[in-house]
Parts: sequence; structure tokens; C-alpha cells
Amino acid sequence: MVTTNEVPGYRITQVLGEVMGLTVRSTNFGQGFTAGFRALGGGEIPEFTKLMYESRYEVMNRMWAEAVQRGANAVVAMRFDSGSLGSFSEMCAYGTAVVIEPVAGATPAPAQAPAQPAAPPAPPAPPVA
Repeated sequence: MVTTNEVPGYRITQVLGEVMGLTVRSTNFGQGFTAGFRALGGGEIPEFTKLMYESRYEVMNRMWAEAVQRGANAVVAMRFDSGSLGSFSEMCAYGTAVVIEPVAGATPAPAQAPAQPAAPPAPPAPPVA
């Protein structure tokens, strides 16, 4: 997956269409309660940061699965979009599923599937006062 319209060292041989991954999330009561207190002091709210990281990984993996199902080996022009629906957060990843092949004589970077960590990285710890 790349955010560019092409992959250096490769040429696009087939365009398979738009693919996307979508999730709508809410916080649990404990997260919302803790985040409400943190919001009083200002600054980052780690509970919501973690929620957004998890959402981003989930939508990327869903988009990649749709691309592979269509026969793609790459996604170009990948973008994220986010919004809110009342008290829920929505995250979407979208791009164009394509089939790419190395250009003769070029030294392409190795193709990689999206990283699928067991859990997204933890947000930084709040400063100690």
C-alpha cells in the first residue's frame, strides 16, 4: 500500500477499482469516564489515541483483504478519512486496487503486505507532574 499514484520500480498492469475498509467505534464506559477527567486538564487523551490507532490498523487490513480478494497485489493512492457520528468515531481507508509487476532493469523495492501487529503501539505516557 502506498499513498502515491505509482510504485517506483513497478508498472501497473491492471486497475481493479476502488477498495476500502471502514469501522465505526465507540469507547467503553471506563474509557469515556477516564477520558472525560483527562479532558478537564487539557492535552492528549491516551484512551482516544489508542482507539484511533486500533481503528487505523483495522481499516487498512480490511482494505488490503478486499484488494487481495479482487486479485490485486498492491493498493495505490491510499488515503484515510475520519469523522464522527454522534458519539461514535468513524475511520475509513480507501485506495485503488492494482496489479503491479517489476519494470525490466529496475531494482524494485520488495513488495510487502501491510504490517499486522498484534496490537497497535501504545500512546506515549502522560508527563509526570
